[in-house]
Amino acid sequence: MKTLGSCFAKITVILAALFLINSVSAQLEPINERPNPYSSVDNWVKLPGERTWGSTAGVDIDPDGRHLWAIDRCGSNSCAESSLDPILKIDPYGNVVATIGGGLMLFPHGLHVDRDGNIWVTDAQGPNPANPATAGKGHAVYKLSPEGELLLTLGQPGVAGDGTDALLETPCDVVTDADGNIYVGDGHSGQGVNATPDTVARIVKFDRNGNMIKYWGGWGSGAGQLKTPHALDIDSRNRLIVGDRGNNRLQIFDLEGNYMGEFKTFSRPSGIYITDDDTIYVADSESEFDDTRNPGWHAGIRVGSLLDGIVDYFIDGTVAAYPEGSNPEGVAVDSAGNVFGAVVSGGGALVKSSRR
Repeated sequence: MKTLGSCFAKITVILAALFLINSVSAQLEPINERPNPYSSVDNWVKLPGERTWGSTAGVDIDPDGRHLWAIDRCGSNSCAESSLDPILKIDPYGNVVATIGGGLMLFPHGLHVDRDGNIWVTDAQGPNPANPATAGKGHAVYKLSPEGELLLTLGQPGVAGDGTDALLETPCDVVTDADGNIYVGDGHSGQGVNATPDTVARIVKFDRNGNMIKYWGGWGSGAGQLKTPHALDIDSRNRLIVGDRGNNRLQIFDLEGNYMGEFKTFSRPSGIYITDDDTIYVADSESEFDDTRNPGWHAGIRVGSLLDGIVDYFIDGTVAAYPEGSNPEGVAVDSAGNVFGAVVSGGGALVKSSRR
């Protein structure tokens, strides 16, 4: 039987946790000085033929915990005029064992591998009227089998939505829950200097068959509002964690869209990955590029806990091509604890960081 003391203790813990979420979310001082127990390497993937990396914004782990799926924007920063497969499956030794998705997308962006091994990818640009090769592409989310069969399309390729229905507008990322429901971070332009309250910035929830259930968010900086929902993942407590990049914060929602809190300790989130124990890895690809978006913060991967929002480690991803540290936009962690940073700038790279 529960005693009054035990109930009081639980209430105290809950109140303390809520206080911590609010106090940590108010923390604005740059968090750069953290231990880095990882060593990083580049060029560990053996790309086929003469192929070289392009921008690699998306990365995730196969259900086997060992193989990696990664985006390569066709050796460049766009696949608009390329027939190359932009999605690569990589084994633990750096061998590319499968490629899929050629000719389907303009700007592959967010990548998610679901529990059944299917690959979800967002196309975060739309057609350019001046370029016929882009017609009928973009503004969509695709579900592919591991063999590359197209299983489901969200949105209408080539048609931009306005944030009021199931049509999408430059979708950033996608994730699925245990019931197969689909969550899309919709709208890549919310962080722009010309963004207005009409700019699409929302989370869209679909059922497993692609029928829209609801959406929430809207452009702004208030609780529950968004400025570029750039990254999504779901933690062990069935909470949707959103990398609200334009607002330099992680926002926490339940799966019905109710706002639960936020953390600002993880810098400017471009990519997030959550392990089973609610350790979160947050990739920051944009800090340090100017003095306006996130002054004082360094790009890299911050590692901490969703239980308290405290950053424990900072992986700067220093390799020869990035002597001052790399700036990954995507991040994933395999079952051995290796951390993969999908670097979007400087030509692109896939940096692997392992415990020393």
